[in-house]
Amino acid sequence: MKYAQWLKRDPVRNCFLLPNEIFLLGLSPGALAVYSYLLCCENRQTYQCWPSYKTIGRAVRMSANTVRKYVCELEERQLISTENTSVTTKAGLKRNGNLLYTIRPIQLALDQFYEQQLAQMDVAADRHRVATTLALRSDSAHSV
Repeated sequence: MKYAQWLKRDPVRNCFLLPNEIFLLGLSPGALAVYSYLLCCENRQTYQCWPSYKTIGRAVRMSANTVRKYVCELEERQLISTENTSVTTKAGLKRNGNLLYTIRPIQLALDQFYEQQLAQMDVAADRHRVATTLALRSDSAHSV
């Protein structure tokens, strides 16, 4: 690309936004890379894209199996949803297609993350309460 053409590039078409809140979710670096690539590919009106695991892997320098693992992590965190697709070959055979990825609103992932954090705090508080109760019973049994 010539320098003059580079200067005329449309900055809106050649970039994508990554929500700041993504860094609050504690994603693994691999999941963050896959999520970033999916955002880069998405149709900005439908929030969907359909790159293959192999295509994503080439872009983020991972194997297809590793990409699959991170896609599962993103689904568990409710950042994306996936749907199976199918294609019909020229011979009329139906084959599996690439997954159709839908980028979900970041707020859904944040809500789930905060609910999990609160649940973990409740479990920790219950454990502390039980440990305190057991310690008091143990102390009273030893003092008798």
